[in-house]
Amino acid sequence: MDKIIPHCCPRCNSHSLYKYGKDKFGNQKYQCRICKHQFAPDFISSGSKGAKPLPPEQRKYPSCPICGKAAFLHHNFDDYSNYRCCDKKCNHSFFQAKPTVKIPPSMSNIFGKNDFKRMRHSIHLVITALVMFYIGGTSFRKIALSLNLLYHIKISHVTISDWCKKFAPIFHTKMITLMPALDFNSDEWHADETVVKIKGVKHYIWFIIDSETRFVLGFHLSPHRDSPQAFSLFDSVKDYGKPNSIVSDRYSAYKVPTKSIFGVRHIRVTSFKDDISNNVIEAFNKQFKYWYKTRYGFHSFESANSMIMMFVFFYNFIRPHSSLSNLTPAEVAGFKCSERQRNSLLLVS
Repeated sequence: MDKIIPHCCPRCNSHSLYKYGKDKFGNQKYQCRICKHQFAPDFISSGSKGAKPLPPEQRKYPSCPICGKAAFLHHNFDDYSNYRCCDKKCNHSFFQAKPTVKIPPSMSNIFGKNDFKRMRHSIHLVITALVMFYIGGTSFRKIALSLNLLYHIKISHVTISDWCKKFAPIFHTKMITLMPALDFNSDEWHADETVVKIKGVKHYIWFIIDSETRFVLGFHLSPHRDSPQAFSLFDSVKDYGKPNSIVSDRYSAYKVPTKSIFGVRHIRVTSFKDDISNNVIEAFNKQFKYWYKTRYGFHSFESANSMIMMFVFFYNFIRPHSSLSNLTPAEVAGFKCSERQRNSLLLVS
């Protein structure tokens, strides 16, 4: 049964019409079955010189990023849509992620204390234990032994473990507050994933790093290794800056998220002999693995998520890097902080 089209041919007044694509302005075109005349009923016929473009605010689909003209839906997938410019001279194809399918990144779900109140021990002692664990790469038992030998303070290794998890929201809130003021507009952002174990089960931690500042822009912990996880990670950091390109390995999960969210060049590194390598994030993964070995795995998803967030905070704001002239990635990105403020209360007072 033919669909009823509430228009008639302007040449022969026939109602026997069918859709005939769209013109270069995004207007729906029809063709008469009788006289074969093509026209756009809402505006002047698209075959004439007086054809008018549909205003961008009234277009059903996004405009072409190259020429600004209307686009049509070329392919519709679960996580993204593929659009193509209506102008055949441009014919640009672009992608757009669907906001309804992106899952929130794990770094946005941090649970614990929001202050240092009602603590049996001083803040200075807590900060000392945190620095020893997240920067020194020391186990909880060795930290407890060191505090007993140096300060004659007896603390259980379980208590230190709780400190390293429960104070994550404080540092997370501070990092979210400071990051919008930093400059991450650089040539390349590097993305990669690595494996961690939670209760003996393999999970994947996704990272994205700015090449110039070595700043870890975000992470996402997930039991899956597929394209939706890359969508989630990229969408969470897209407002922090605009890179010229995204660098990753040959894994195909990064391909479509890069096009649909950033719309920039995607460099897929093949080997170490390439002009552009992924060594920036590989070096970070090496440091992360060195710290991760002191844990011998994690006992729950929530504790793993909180402790990884704390590690990222200390890496970005506290730990000086020799490759950055003994500055922190945050300082290279434009953050200014006194030595006393950074060393005493670690930016959270």
